[in-house]
Amino acid sequence: MLTSCRGETRSDPVATIERAEVLVSSPGRNFVTLRITTSDGVSGLGDATLNGRELAVASYLQDHLAPLLIGRDPARIEDTWQYLYRGAYWRRGPVTMTAIAAVDVALWDIKGKVAGLPVYQLLGGRSRDGVMVYCHASGTDVPSLLADVDAYREKGFLAIRAQAAVPGLSGSYGVRKGKLYEPAATALPDEQAWNTEAYLDFAPTYLAKVREHLGFGVHLLHDVHHRLTPIEAARFGKSVEDLRLFWMEDPTPAENQDAFRLIRQHTTTPIATGEVLSSIWDVQQLITEQLIDYVRTTVVHAGGITHLRRIFDLAALYQVRTGSHGATDLSPVSTAAAVSLDLTVPNFGIQEHMGHTPETLEVFRGSPVLKDGMLYPSEEPGLGVTYDDEVAARYPYDPKYLPVARRLDGSVHDW
Repeated sequence: MLTSCRGETRSDPVATIERAEVLVSSPGRNFVTLRITTSDGVSGLGDATLNGRELAVASYLQDHLAPLLIGRDPARIEDTWQYLYRGAYWRRGPVTMTAIAAVDVALWDIKGKVAGLPVYQLLGGRSRDGVMVYCHASGTDVPSLLADVDAYREKGFLAIRAQAAVPGLSGSYGVRKGKLYEPAATALPDEQAWNTEAYLDFAPTYLAKVREHLGFGVHLLHDVHHRLTPIEAARFGKSVEDLRLFWMEDPTPAENQDAFRLIRQHTTTPIATGEVLSSIWDVQQLITEQLIDYVRTTVVHAGGITHLRRIFDLAALYQVRTGSHGATDLSPVSTAAAVSLDLTVPNFGIQEHMGHTPETLEVFRGSPVLKDGMLYPSEEPGLGVTYDDEVAARYPYDPKYLPVARRLDGSVHDW
C-alpha cells in the first residue's frame, strides 16, 4: 500500500518522471526538443527552441531543470510549473520561460496520452471547428509580391501578411529567399542596411496595391518588426487606415509599454505585439490598458500551455484577442500545442503559420492539418507528434544567427 501526500492510501503505484532528454537537431533549421518519459513508459514532447540562442536553453534544461524533474509526478503540471518558476530566485526572461515551456508542454502531452484524449479536450474542448491562420507573402518588388499573394490565395488562405523589399536596402524584413522565410541563415549575424524614411515612404504604397489587388474579402496583415519609434508608428498606422489592415505587427519595441499609448492616440489601425515577450507581466499593461488589439505571446516562449492560457484569459477580460507567433523556428510540437489552445479559448483571433521544411517533417511526425486557410488538430491522444531519433541524427546542430540591422550612418538599429 502507498500513502499519498494527502494521507490517502492507494494500492496502485504512481508513475514518476524517469528520464528528461534534451534533443538538439537541425532538420532544415535548428530545434531544441525536450522528451520526458515516465516510469510506466509514456513519453511527452516539448519544444524549447529560441532562435539564435538555442544552446542556452538546451543547457538550462540539461544542467538545471532535468535533474529536478526525475522522480516527480508527471500529472502535477501546475505544481511543476510553480516549482520551476517560483522555486528559482532568477525569474522570467526568454531562456527561463522557454525551458519551463518545454517541460510544461511535454507534461500536457503525457497527460493527454494517459487520458487517451487530445490535449485540446483536456483544455475544455472546442470553441471553434478550426483555427484561422495567416501566411507570409513577400517579394523583391511589387509585381513579385502580388504574384506571391495570388499563389497563397489559390491555396485557400483567408489571411495574408505582405512584405516587400524596400528599394535599395538589403535589410528589408520578411522577404524570403526560398520556399520558407528563415532569417537565421548565417554562422555569424548578417549585418543589413536600414533606412526608416525609405520604408515609411514605400510600405504604404505597396500595401495599397496589395489591397487593391486582393479586395476586402481577404484579411491583410503587415509586420513593422520593431523598426519605428512610437510617433513614426503612429504616422504609419494613420497612413494605412483606409486599407483596413487586420493588424500592424510590432510597430515599436515593446519594452516601453506606455509607448503604445501614443500610437493609439493617432491611429485606429489595429496593433499586435508580444512575440518576444515571455510572461503575463510583460504584457499586463498592454492588455489592461487596451493599448493593443492582439497579443502575440507564444506557447514556446511564454511558459507553455499553462502560462499562455493565463495570458489569454487576462486578454479576454479586455477584449484583446490572440494572434500567436508561429514562425518556422517553432517546431511542429509547438504548432500542435498552440492549435490545442487556440481551439479552446473564447478570444482567439488568428494564428501565424509558416509551415516547415520536408526535413523538419521527417523528424517531427504528425502535426495539425492545414485546409482552406484553417488548422485542424490531431485527434491522437496528447499532441499527436512523435520525434524520430534516427532521422534527427542525420541533422546535427548548425550554428545560425538572426541578422543585425544598421542605419545608413552605421549605428545599430532594432532588427
